[in-house]
Amino acid sequence: MTNPLEPFLSTQGWLMADGATGTNLFNMGLSAGDAPEFWNVDRPDDIRKLYKDSVDAGSDLFLTNTFGGNASRLKLHDGQSRVGELNKAGAALGLEIADAAGRPVLVAGSIGPTGDIMAPMGTLTHELAVEMFHEQAEGLKAGGADLLWVETISAPEEYKAAAEAAKLAGMPWVGTMSFDTAGRTMMGLTSAGLAALVEKLDHPPVAFGANCGVGASDLLRTVLGFAAQGTERPIVAKGNAGIPKYHDGHIHYDGTPDLMADYAALARDCGAQIIGGCCGTTPEHLAKMRTALETRAPGPRPSLEAIAEALGGFSSASDGTDGAEPPARTRRRRRG
Repeated sequence: MTNPLEPFLSTQGWLMADGATGTNLFNMGLSAGDAPEFWNVDRPDDIRKLYKDSVDAGSDLFLTNTFGGNASRLKLHDGQSRVGELNKAGAALGLEIADAAGRPVLVAGSIGPTGDIMAPMGTLTHELAVEMFHEQAEGLKAGGADLLWVETISAPEEYKAAAEAAKLAGMPWVGTMSFDTAGRTMMGLTSAGLAALVEKLDHPPVAFGANCGVGASDLLRTVLGFAAQGTERPIVAKGNAGIPKYHDGHIHYDGTPDLMADYAALARDCGAQIIGGCCGTTPEHLAKMRTALETRAPGPRPSLEAIAEALGGFSSASDGTDGAEPPARTRRRRRG
């Protein structure tokens, strides 16, 4: 199985991913609570624009509009019978934009969490999780995705199920988790825990890392945690554009394009080779990030103090790797 990331990493040493999906679709008129995956069929021109804006801003890779495209998530909108259709459409629109880019661009089939709790704590069995992820993966494969991109996962059991589904689909994959509870995932996994987990998988990801979470500072502390384990796999950094603030009836992320440019350069210095944004990250942010990656010389691995000075303080004193226990956390987030 070929690694589609390799041509980029072997030539320029890094690869720029895209920004937010939800944030940019909300700016196009998506209503809170609606399933954005339906737009792959109902409003394809908006999805083409979503993808093209990322490419025009300099992304080498963009994610499909399929984050919630599994049967469990779509069932909330009576769309559980449309998994194959919606995922295939989302990937096919992406392939269309990538083919017209005039340069190599990768289409990554986004797969988010099921939204269910894995057994024995919940009702989602390993077999059912694999079945749901595999159904989605086959739709993305049929639409022409270059690889699968599993993201915002909290439970190691769900990560394992996604790995098995990618193997069944015969697809390379990238897998990121969200470390948003004092440096841990909601289910308690640390950066060191994920770095160890990926090496034990029968079908490991071609790259792994972190997305979403709290803010850019926290995410880079997690990236440093991955790098400290001595991993040879490419590390992904896909942090939010600052911290969410409620303003005039909607959520606004306070990270400026200039701050995200600093974040992108620091992410590379922390050891990340695949760098993008998550919630709140717009094409304006991406353009500044691209310029920073192209024009700023790589620097030494930054200290936590340097990261905090550039991007703001951390949300917790610990990232979990020192054994400190995280506070209780009971809610999930959807990728922005």
